[in-house]
Amino acid sequence: MPFATTGTIAAIATAIVPQQGSVGIVRASGSEAIDIAKKLFHAPGKQVWESHRILYGYIRHPQTQELVDEALLLIMKAPRSYTREDVVEFHCHGGIMAVQQVLQLCLEAGARLAQPGEFTLRAFLNGRLDLTQAEGIADLVGAKSPQAAQTALAGITGKLAQPIKKLRADCLDVLAEIEARIDFEDDLPPLDYEFITAELQKISLEINRILATAEKGELLRTGLKVAIVGRPNVGKSSLLNAWSRSDRAIVTDLPGTTRDVVESQLVVGGIPVQVLDTAGIRETEDTVEKIGVERSRKAAESADLVLLTIDASTGWTPDDEEIYINVKGRPLILVINKIDIVETRYIASLHPGEINNVVKTAAAKNQGIDALETAILEKIQSGKITAAELDFAINQRQGAALTQASSCLEQVLLTIEQDLPLDFWSIDLRGAIYALGEITGEEVTESVLDKIFSRFCIGK
Repeated sequence: MPFATTGTIAAIATAIVPQQGSVGIVRASGSEAIDIAKKLFHAPGKQVWESHRILYGYIRHPQTQELVDEALLLIMKAPRSYTREDVVEFHCHGGIMAVQQVLQLCLEAGARLAQPGEFTLRAFLNGRLDLTQAEGIADLVGAKSPQAAQTALAGITGKLAQPIKKLRADCLDVLAEIEARIDFEDDLPPLDYEFITAELQKISLEINRILATAEKGELLRTGLKVAIVGRPNVGKSSLLNAWSRSDRAIVTDLPGTTRDVVESQLVVGGIPVQVLDTAGIRETEDTVEKIGVERSRKAAESADLVLLTIDASTGWTPDDEEIYINVKGRPLILVINKIDIVETRYIASLHPGEINNVVKTAAAKNQGIDALETAILEKIQSGKITAAELDFAINQRQGAALTQASSCLEQVLLTIEQDLPLDFWSIDLRGAIYALGEITGEEVTESVLDKIFSRFCIGK
């Protein structure tokens, strides 16, 4: 549904958790925001209602004067605010009731409930942010690791927008040269074909460099799902506990202890990792264990990476072979656990030679975890840049636009090579310019805005 960006909007701007949180914020933005605040907020003494000043006082019902909350009021007059409109924030006591009552009073006083992302949408429409910065805000809110947060901040501060805007400006300069020859061919010197070709190739190379951040950026945003699979009692739960430095999974000497999938959230090399400790895969008549085994198989199928864990004390068994056959199509690392109870010279022969990625651990003694993390990073990294070293990282929407721009430039270069008229050059060059403009919002449709900002929370 298209956004309605008129009037004064209000929403709760902080997470609301029952009986938790010391402060809850209700934000209002628009031409009536300050008037609404004056109806609801009573500041004792001679406090001055100035921009960027915090007032102390009480929120009261405007008709009954019933006390609703003791609070602070932050005033930010346009254009020095997040939305470049008049903005007020009621800093109430946390929890549920206070902020909900204050929000209701704002709505009764003339505001309407903000749509998801509407505060940030107004910041974009009013020129305070471009689209890459707006999407960076959403990424920062949802960041799952410090590196993901840093990458999001890079987007907010314009590290992505700057090169994109320069690429678009360079394309516009080339287009101007071409169209000048179309309109004023007799009055200008001949077009320098070599210079134009070199410029377009340079632009295309930079676009592809930025495109290369897409995969690692997706890892930073969504993380990696890793499933620990194997026979019962090979040390899967011990591995999870050692890796997460916690006792998330129950560890006993009895096979079949883990009956369901146990999850833990970790960060490896700056990448969020969701680790799934699965039930031991075996044939069983136990109804509950059967359900756990089936869930283990599904977890392995959906995982980005499988850690096939075997017991060094028993070696490679027919059951290990059967599990391996079922998961060998997935990215896989073989974890040989319990190496502390096996002589070193026997370990090398414990697995099929076709498995190249092998890590040896003694999970019960917290040994081999660093080697496991190194193996995981080697598995997911490509090239020389690791996800933790990215200055910025594009998202799926930005990647699609860059791919379109790259395709258009390739077509322009092909057109030049085929010595077609200049009019043909300009068609695809305009397509590249439009695609680059979609990234920053210089060229954007209402449907694109709706798709981007509808994913935001209501108060942002």
